[in-house]
Amino acid sequence: MTKPIRVVQWGLGAMGSGTAKLMLEKEGLEIVGAICTRPQLVGKDLGEILGLDKTLGIIATNDPASVLDKEKVDIVSLATNSWVKTQMPSLRQIISAGINVVTIAEEMADPAAQNPELADEIDELAKKHGVTVLGTGVNPGFVLDLLVITLTGGCHTVERIEARRVNDLSPYGVSVMRGQGVGTTPEAFRQGVAEGTIVGHVGFPESIHMISEALGLGVDRIEESREPIISNIYRETPYVKVEPGMVAGCAHIGVGYCGEKEVVRLIHPQQIHPHLEGQDTGDYIDIYGMPEVHMAIKPEIAGGVATIGITVNMIPHIVAATPGMKRMIDLPTPAALMGLSAYSRQI
Repeated sequence: MTKPIRVVQWGLGAMGSGTAKLMLEKEGLEIVGAICTRPQLVGKDLGEILGLDKTLGIIATNDPASVLDKEKVDIVSLATNSWVKTQMPSLRQIISAGINVVTIAEEMADPAAQNPELADEIDELAKKHGVTVLGTGVNPGFVLDLLVITLTGGCHTVERIEARRVNDLSPYGVSVMRGQGVGTTPEAFRQGVAEGTIVGHVGFPESIHMISEALGLGVDRIEESREPIISNIYRETPYVKVEPGMVAGCAHIGVGYCGEKEVVRLIHPQQIHPHLEGQDTGDYIDIYGMPEVHMAIKPEIAGGVATIGITVNMIPHIVAATPGMKRMIDLPTPAALMGLSAYSRQI
């Protein structure tokens, strides 16, 4: 009988908790530890934290060293923040303990895009300790990069790519609303963009860099723009109220150039309750070349749900992979984890 893959869940917010719940449903995965910095959760049983009707015998701790034992842990699922620099202390600790890592930090989808020196450090450290590190999620990690790349598989040539993800921000919490500028005035939105407090989507440079590297498009410059989506009507979620004339979301665009030629354009307008103003959601990919490829998925692939799914589904691939820093284009294509037999070969 194959031994289960032993996982520590680090971070128990919405994404971390959802990931832990899904892992509990999967044969072949076993949660052996939980790390959380929120004082109200430390010392509680993971079953209670997840809202289950049973205890799991796994007590949440704020002391990572107490659970990071490579003899007892195969991989850590890291769900704490979006940034490579911010996540480096945790990554160094996990990797140095000789344990694999999957992280949903958006910048970790392709850390060389904006943090090449740190990407090299992660890769060297992972190889030194014989472990694998992967950053993934629905976007970046799937919709606006891996799926785009996969759809070019039948193309003879690719001249230009345009991909668009239109989604509903309504299910998300306070931190996402702040980062998207929802509920601000247009003036405050533009000020927030200038100050870096309103960031829109995190991950365009990573997605564009990954596409360029996979296809050899030669992107040497990336430009981004962020514009407010102004509401004409009243909108409300449990976390924000938007009056007419206020900002309901962020229209974020990232463009990759090879010299003066635009080769990749990624468009990501996000707002709360887009249907109230007649806006459908969806994922759209247009590849211009020979042959042209045009794909539409309506509504959009569910963001949080799919991020959790991809994180869990990639765990066996990561454990089986050769050591080093990996991207989604470096590992086998993700598939729903219904069993472990398909995940035996090393990459």
